[in-house]
Amino acid sequence: MEGKRVNDTRIIMAAQMNPEDANPAGNVHGGVIMKYVDTAAGAVAIRHARRIAVTASIDRLDFHHPVFVGNLLILKASLNFVGKTSMEVGVRVEAENLLTGDVRHTASAYLTFVALDQTSKPAEVPPLILETDDDRRRNCEAIVRRKARLEERAREQRERCELEKVRSEGAKSPA
Repeated sequence: MEGKRVNDTRIIMAAQMNPEDANPAGNVHGGVIMKYVDTAAGAVAIRHARRIAVTASIDRLDFHHPVFVGNLLILKASLNFVGKTSMEVGVRVEAENLLTGDVRHTASAYLTFVALDQTSKPAEVPPLILETDDDRRRNCEAIVRRKARLEERAREQRERCELEKVRSEGAKSPA
C-alpha cells in the first residue's frame, strides 16, 4: 500500500455562524462546533483511507475562546498519526470576525478514526509520509497520546474485570 503525505489529505473548512447556532448564553453552542470538528476530521480520515472511516474517540476538545454569531468558523484538519487501521486527526478551530478581520484560535481537538471495509470491519490504511519538522513533531505527540489512550483502556479493562470478580464473589457468599 502506497503511503500518503500529510498535505495530500489536509483540509480547511469554513462556515458562517448563524443565530440558530447560538446557545442560551448567546454564543455559538459547543455542540455545533463539535459537529463541525467531527465533520472536518472525518473528511481527512476518509480522504486518507479512501474508504468509510468512523469516529472511534475524541481525546481532547479544548475550547479556548467563545465563537459568536456572525463569526466565520474556520477548521484546519490534518493527520497526525496513522496506525494499521486507525488514524489520529488534529483539528484547529479559529473564529474570524468578518467585520474587523480579527482571527482567534478558539478550539483544538484530537480525534481517532477507524477505517472500515465493506463488511464494517476495520480495514488497513495507507501509511503516513512525514515530510516536515512540523509533521514529525505532530506525529511524535500523537504517538504519546496513543500510548496514553491504550494504557487508559487497559487500566479500565482491569478495573472492570476486578469489579466483575467482586460481584461474582458477592453473589456466591451466603446471605
